[in-house]
Amino acid sequence: MTDEATDSTKRKPSRIQQKNRKRVLEAALDVFSQHGYRGATLDQIAEAAGLSKPNILYYFSGKEEIHVTLLNRLMETWLDPLAHLDPRGDPMAELLGYVRRKLEMSRLYPRESRLFANEILQGAPRMAPHLESGLKPLFDEKCALIQSWSDAGRIARVNPRHLIMSIWATSQHYADFEAQVRVLEPETDASWKAAGAHLETMFRKLLQP
Repeated sequence: MTDEATDSTKRKPSRIQQKNRKRVLEAALDVFSQHGYRGATLDQIAEAAGLSKPNILYYFSGKEEIHVTLLNRLMETWLDPLAHLDPRGDPMAELLGYVRRKLEMSRLYPRESRLFANEILQGAPRMAPHLESGLKPLFDEKCALIQSWSDAGRIARVNPRHLIMSIWATSQHYADFEAQVRVLEPETDASWKAAGAHLETMFRKLLQP
């Protein structure tokens, strides 16, 4: 075995290390989604993880590295529904399917949604490169696709950019304003189903040619 191979083996995290890193990230997701980056502390993350602060610093250099790791992990999941808008599909079905997937993400990943929202509200200091290199090209590509559907008369004439942002605003509201939503509409399977039906009806009427 070469020295390089030996070094690579040594650097590979053990199961315990992988488990503890995951434990830290899961705890940090709770803390950041509740308090934002500025309000979160390593002490809070350590307490939530059930680990000591020196333990946290063994796995991560500090709060910023933990936050950036979470954001990097989130971006692929966050962009996936938009990436799956299929040019070969029926435009109405594709767009309403996108609405459903975004609402489902709010249901399944409310902490991730708030993590992302908090970062954007602060001016995206750690996320800006990903917005430029990941989101912007994909957003432009899908806007061009929606515009082509609109120009062909397959959906109503809409502004693709504002359409996508409207879908984000209406679906992510259920995660980002979860505390308010729960007061106004107790969370049940029926309430999520009603939310989905409402959004689908609203966007169907908007998009109907």
